[in-house]
Order: sequence, then C-alpha cells, then structure tokens
Amino acid sequence: MTSFKNKCVLVSGATRGIGRAISQAFAEQGAKVALNFRSDLKSAEKTISNLTGDGHCLVQTDISCADNIPDLIDTTTGKLGGLDILVNNAGIGIYHPIATSSYEEWQKAWQQTLATNLFAASNLSFCAAKTMMDNGGGRIVNVSSRGAFRGEPDKPAYGASKAGLNALGQSLAIALAPHNIFVGTVAPGFVETDLAAERLAGPEGDSIRAQSPLGRVARAEEVARAVLFLAADGSEFMTGTIIDVNGASYLRT
Repeated sequence: MTSFKNKCVLVSGATRGIGRAISQAFAEQGAKVALNFRSDLKSAEKTISNLTGDGHCLVQTDISCADNIPDLIDTTTGKLGGLDILVNNAGIGIYHPIATSSYEEWQKAWQQTLATNLFAASNLSFCAAKTMMDNGGGRIVNVSSRGAFRGEPDKPAYGASKAGLNALGQSLAIALAPHNIFVGTVAPGFVETDLAAERLAGPEGDSIRAQSPLGRVARAEEVARAVLFLAADGSEFMTGTIIDVNGASYLRT
C-alpha cells in the first residue's frame, strides 16, 4: 500500500463502521486525519484515541446543513495544515416503503436522506475542491452502495441518493481533472458494522450472507482498502471509476 505520510485527510462520518476503518487505515499509513462526526462524541473520542500516529483531530459538524460546510473545511485545513484527500463517507438509510408510509413520512425520509447522502457530499466536494485547486490538487473518494444499481425498494431515497453520488463523482472527475484533482467512488454491498450487527445476527443473517458466493459480507477494512487505493498516488488514470466491493453479490454490466 502506498504511504500517505503527512497527507491531510478529512473523512465524513468517520467515527463508526466504515468511516472508522477508513480513518484507521489512513492513520496507519502515516496520514493526519480529521474525523467528522455529528453528535456521538463518545464514539468519536474512542476512535481517535485508537488511531496510529499524531496530528489527528475531531471536527463535530452536522454536514446536512449546507451553511456548516465552509467552516468545516476551514477548521479542518487549519487543524491539519492543509487538505489533500476528502472521503465522503457519511450516510443514512431511512426505511420508507411506499405501501406503508404516509406522505409526510415519505417527504421526511427523502429530505433527510438527500441532505446527508448527496447534498452534503456535493457541498463538501465543492469547498474541498476550491482549497485543493489553490494547493496543486488532491483526491476525492465517495462511498456509495450497490443499492445505487440494484435498487432499494424499502429505502428508495437511499438508492436514489447513492445513484446521484455515483453521477456526482463522475461529473466531478471530468470537471476537476484539469486542476489535478482526481475523483473515485467505492460501492460496497452489505458490510459487517455495528449498525448491521442486529440484522446479521437475526433471521435474515444467513440469507444476507448467501447473497455472495463467498458466503459472507464485507469487512469494513476491505472497503477502506479500496478507498485508499483510489486516494493513492498512481491511481490518477482511474479517475471517474466506481469500484464494487460486494463479493459478487451484485454484478452490473
């Protein structure tokens, strides 16, 4: 793995699950990591205390509020001394099946999901790119989902937001390449995290694992490895790509 020594990295949704694994992986390779989180200070403090190396920081911000993003980027660059890599990892999934949801519930689910999963990533990318342009370039990596391709019938806003994130990444890859900023996307399937633990341990667990011919779901570290690959020097000509990390549980053509 390429060393990220002294690289300055901002990870949204950084203190649990996939975000935690991404933060740890960058830190192990020598990066200085800003861990963004919304409200769970206890998890944030636990995560940062376990990171390898020095110079890491916590940045508590609700990224679903657009007005918060410029200050988040300014705070991050101030604390780290720059910004080389942005990882848009934060995401939510709200159940709102059309057959059983009220119109009010439907509206709320769409508004909250898009605000966090798509609009926040767009706003973070905009502000981070402005900083990167002034400093010779950088990397943006988005964490999407296989749900963008196969559909999410019980969480349609989630599937749509991730499909939008894929398109955003590809559009930015074209727009930002002249500025030496390269953009990639990782699309996991089911991942073994704290949030998924109850479902994996319950009646659905075996059928979820059976979706992959490997007979299991992804580990968060495997998703992190793909993120670091796209963020590394030497991956420039992969800009615009989407890497599936779903254990062949869904194959797109």
